[in-house]
Amino acid sequence: MTIIDLDQAATASVRRRVLEAMWPHLTADYGNPSSTHAFGRRAADALEEARARIARLLGVRAGQIVFTSGGTEADNLGVIGLTLAAIAAGRDRHVVVGAVEHEAVLAAAEHLARWHGVEVSRLGVDEFGRYSASELEALLRPGTALVAVQHANNEVGTIQPVDDLVRAARAAGARVHVDAVQMAGWMPVVPAATGRASTGTVVDARPDGVAISGHKLGAPKGVGALILPTGAAVEPLIHGGGQERERRSGTENVAGAVGLSVALELAEQERREVVAAVTVRRDRFIADVVASVPGAALTGHPTERLPAHASFVVPGVGGESLLIALDERGVIASSGSSCAAGRDDPSPVLLAMAWPAEVARTALRFSWGASTTQDELQAAVGMLARSAAALRV
Repeated sequence: MTIIDLDQAATASVRRRVLEAMWPHLTADYGNPSSTHAFGRRAADALEEARARIARLLGVRAGQIVFTSGGTEADNLGVIGLTLAAIAAGRDRHVVVGAVEHEAVLAAAEHLARWHGVEVSRLGVDEFGRYSASELEALLRPGTALVAVQHANNEVGTIQPVDDLVRAARAAGARVHVDAVQMAGWMPVVPAATGRASTGTVVDARPDGVAISGHKLGAPKGVGALILPTGAAVEPLIHGGGQERERRSGTENVAGAVGLSVALELAEQERREVVAAVTVRRDRFIADVVASVPGAALTGHPTERLPAHASFVVPGVGGESLLIALDERGVIASSGSSCAAGRDDPSPVLLAMAWPAEVARTALRFSWGASTTQDELQAAVGMLARSAAALRV
């Protein structure tokens, strides 16, 4: 059976050029980058070359890149580490977190509330899953320590007005963490250096933390990065040998860092020509699903959404039952965040967007890569329509 993978927001395959770049650091050049002998220095050189390549691609300095074990750790370090550092510098024990954030961000905020007495305010969304800068301003206080928002939603694909949100937070003196795990490879993930707040004041619009993850864009699982401002204070989560400029101890994953840098480089090289074509295929896929599956409704913003992402609800058809039926026909999809797979609870993201609980349980997410063809997407639409019709009988 031919498999059509439409769950690539969960993970993507490792690209061949990425694997080839990693291979020497998994075999012949496997030294510890903290070792001072020649073997270790070769590993350290490879690590710093990867760091410099990522920095160049993202338009930041090499010293701003902190390698992590993935997006979850990068989000935790950004949310917890930046908040505790801000509190230590005199900010209040108050953070604002978006209502539709990934579990890594929400759980990190819950940890701050439980163990550090931090008050957490939730920033709501509209019916499309979008945050509002004006609503954020209403939640901010003069001493707010941190604002944590995503660049694009992992379940419904909505792209957030990050520049406006960062400017609003900056105008109030709060630090900002941006989860860009789903955005990396599709669009720039570091907002502009300066901008104007709603008051007209020019503010620094760069976030304090930006999280990315390798396995979303063709690097292996187990590597990610947090981009921090030069010299930014952050409370480490992992203590030990002081690697990563004492921001994240532990022997670095050199091969993974190299793979992340090459995957990001390939994505940036292809982005302009790929995004336009993928967006056209996305829009046709959405139109075909809505036309072919009775009752199917798009979730998320109709246009301000990830290029290779489409999410729906299908009232009257169980979401998990539909996913199983699609799997049996060779179409891989999901009901939302892969980190919450297997739960029967309605999607918290859809609940925050005011979808009824019984409808939120029918959520479907389709996501693909640049190599996914229009024929594959059309075939998936047909299988989805047949599966939905069979389950309604």
